[in-house]
Amino acid sequence: MILVAMSFANTFLDSRMAENEFSTNKQFMLTTGLQIDDIAWTIGRIQTVRYSSQYGNIKFQSSAVNYTFEVDKGSGFVPLFSNATGMILFNIPVSTYSISNNYFERVLPSSNGSFLQQGSSATVSQVFCVEKLPMNDGSYTRIVVIPSIRILNSIIAGSLGSTNYTKFYLPTLEPGNHRYLSQSITMSGSDIRKIVESGVNQVRITATFPNAPSGFDSDFFNFDHISETVTLLPGSVVEFYIGKVIVTLGQV
Repeated sequence: MILVAMSFANTFLDSRMAENEFSTNKQFMLTTGLQIDDIAWTIGRIQTVRYSSQYGNIKFQSSAVNYTFEVDKGSGFVPLFSNATGMILFNIPVSTYSISNNYFERVLPSSNGSFLQQGSSATVSQVFCVEKLPMNDGSYTRIVVIPSIRILNSIIAGSLGSTNYTKFYLPTLEPGNHRYLSQSITMSGSDIRKIVESGVNQVRITATFPNAPSGFDSDFFNFDHISETVTLLPGSVVEFYIGKVIVTLGQV
């Protein structure tokens, strides 16, 4: 009886410690998601964030979401380019800490599930908690950071009239040389690509999921929509900025 009681007490203690760890690393992943915005638009900028975990681990998943951009200049939508981005996951085995299957919680932003966010203060990443079973890579309760898209609008007046400018910002995460020497994530701004199109009436962005067969599908990310169409003032100038961020686990 004493051994049973001790076993139960140890199990309960481990569960509470794992719960606290999950909550703590939710804040860590939120910080990581926010820092992507600081790094993606400055080539050569490097930031290392550290975490502490006894029960969980950080994983990088390449090509998690592929965003395809199309423009309409009056004759229908024409594909312009596609960009895939990886994601960062904090995983705790459900044998250690579980909320419930199909659990989903938005962390950043807390109330908007669109991958397209508008305004200068809009985030360029989403952070969410999810438990989806079964998955090919194992059974985990997860905290996820995945890049999303910011849109900004401005009107510039000139001698010949006014022109509407719309800018889209997408950071993309790519894997570095993971060394696993410490519990840390190092992110570095590597490259910025700019694409400009004029005379645009609409922009359509569609998200697809290259790793859907492994369970990282539309249900996992739970976007409000997998396709978003932005209607612009006729003849708008559209600028697309893609900032490449290299993510290395345990570098220092």
